[in-house]
Amino acid sequence: MREISYDGRRFRAVTNSAAGEVSAETIFHYHENDKIVWAEYFGGGIERGMLLATRSDDGSLDMRYQHVNARGELMTGICRSRLEFLPDGRYRMHEMWKWTCGDGSAGESVVEEVR
Repeated sequence: MREISYDGRRFRAVTNSAAGEVSAETIFHYHENDKIVWAEYFGGGIERGMLLATRSDDGSLDMRYQHVNARGELMTGICRSRLEFLPDGRYRMHEMWKWTCGDGSAGESVVEEVR
């Protein structure tokens, strides 16, 4: 089985549903310690954001996120991410997310590791 660690990896969105606020300009900086994963993110329509997750053995993440958007609104949500390994060794995550604030809408996104 391949060793999985998010520590030190950076990601950006490739696709996102219309109700999402993350874009290709948003950069995520990931950290991990003993299957606890966290990240800071910013850029595009996001002023500052943070997420906290637990990692399963297959690399999937169960996360909670919060950020302040460009309108100064505090946004919160939940997300489940499924890990895919790209041929060049980078990570790609397929995410199913839902806002826990505002209209409570849900969506899907794909984020890929950038080097």
